Amino acid sequence: MAGKKEIKKAVALRYDREQDEAPKVTAKGQGRVAENIIELAKAHGIPIKDDPDLVEVLASLELDQEIPAEIYVAVAELLAFVYSANSNRS
Repeated sequence: MAGKKEIKKAVALRYDREQDEAPKVTAKGQGRVAENIIELAKAHGIPIKDDPDLVEVLASLELDQEIPAEIYVAVAELLAFVYSANSNRS
């Protein structure tokens, strides 16, 4: 019996410390849309973190919605990953 193939999902966040109170969802999708989000991120040197549980939570948010306080810790860990990845590229 063949296993069910999981559909790829992706969510993009934007955070500008000077303008935003919290990170915001700027893009989200599944299947080919998710693949396009990931391809664009790679093309622009944006670090990618594979965390299916966090993606599920973030995908439930509306576009341009700030992340809720309940998931600040998870997103803070994501931002730490991004900052670390950026400093390693320098």
